[in-house]
Amino acid sequence: MYFGSFNPVHIGHLIIAEYFATQTDLDEVWFIISPQNPLKATSDLAPEAHRLKMVQLAIKGSPYLHASDIEFAMDKPSFTYKTLQALRDTFPKYSFTLIMGQDNMPSFHLWKEYEWILQNFPVRMFPRHNVTMAESPIDWSKYQVQIIAAPQIEISATQIRKQIAAKQSARYLLPDAVIGYIQEHKLYQ
Repeated sequence: MYFGSFNPVHIGHLIIAEYFATQTDLDEVWFIISPQNPLKATSDLAPEAHRLKMVQLAIKGSPYLHASDIEFAMDKPSFTYKTLQALRDTFPKYSFTLIMGQDNMPSFHLWKEYEWILQNFPVRMFPRHNVTMAESPIDWSKYQVQIIAAPQIEISATQIRKQIAAKQSARYLLPDAVIGYIQEHKLYQ
């Protein structure tokens, strides 16, 4: 499971998801579109239905990448541990693994029920520049955590939104279908 606001989904997200789905022991990667991250501002967040549609357009045709709106019907803000409980209850035959960037390590102890998450789900992290395990108050060695040598793609959705608002090109940062959708629905302008 790859949680995020995907505001908008960009090629960095897609490269990471593709890598985990094809180069690791994971069979599929599910994009869990978060309506509201409790640790982030929501002022520039596109409506959740638009963000879901952009992910669906971006991964169209992939047999192992999926978009999930499971958090849309849940209380907001959405907490990862509640989503993980709901996924496990809804899909009892599946084994879920949390995929996240290593840049989450320094603040992961602020996540609600973070210890429960680490005790109940394996975590696969992809590296981010200038972030180390030493920056976190958590003893990660006690849990099923692996740092996977996935590509480091330094693309920022915040910067993409700024470019779109300034009427600058986001070509090659976003799939063409996502650019078309953003233009059609006048998002981030």
